Amino acid sequence: MFAENHLTESLEEVTAFLLNERRKTLSEAEWRFRMRGYGYSLRRTDRGVEVARLPQKTVLGTIQA
Repeated sequence: MFAENHLTESLEEVTAFLLNERRKTLSEAEWRFRMRGYGYSLRRTDRGVEVARLPQKTVLGTIQA
């Protein structure tokens, strides 16, 4: 998936990108909406935020946000 204008499969780079984008938004709903535009699905769980790649909804991992 893309993070910071280049293709990556690294969860660390994706996490940095997602958290940077989260700081730019006013609400979690806005953040999830924006990330869908980048090809990521975010879902809040008991362990954190589950990150999946769209459209397959392939889970990449869970981040603490």
